[in-house]
Amino acid sequence: MDAQPVSRSYLDFEGLGQLKGQARADSKGALRQTAQQFEALFLQMTMKSMRESVVKSDLIESNTSDQFESMFDKEVSVQLSKRNSMGLADMLVKSLEARQASTPATADVLKARDTSAQAAQSAQSGIALNPAQVGLSLQAAKKALNELPRPQGAMLLTAPKRSINGGTP
Repeated sequence: MDAQPVSRSYLDFEGLGQLKGQARADSKGALRQTAQQFEALFLQMTMKSMRESVVKSDLIESNTSDQFESMFDKEVSVQLSKRNSMGLADMLVKSLEARQASTPATADVLKARDTSAQAAQSAQSGIALNPAQVGLSLQAAKKALNELPRPQGAMLLTAPKRSINGGTP
């Protein structure tokens, strides 16, 4: 018996939890198993779509037969994916392994980030990120207000009073 139990079906939630644990210990083996589970799910959805495209007779249609056909399709899809009949899992594994090889590990990225941050910090001569802002003196504020453009002509601050009839009171 294998040391790491393998999920028999994508519907087996305990097996999927074990597969997640296996991914931490053996990522390549877990990648293969996950690709097989995806292929099984893809095959099952394909078979379901094919069954739905066939016109059924009212004489033999029932919820029970639909349920058993669905269960049969799920089991057949799992067995076909284990036999590697389509090759979808192989293509997924090849693609994901190439992507993982070109992608640096998280620990390496964090280490490089820390190293570059330390180098940048030592290269700078202590420039503060948030320098203290100097407030305006009263004289500078008064000068800034005097420099604002003035409107041409007189401006009325209040509207003239009018009566309800439209005339002046």
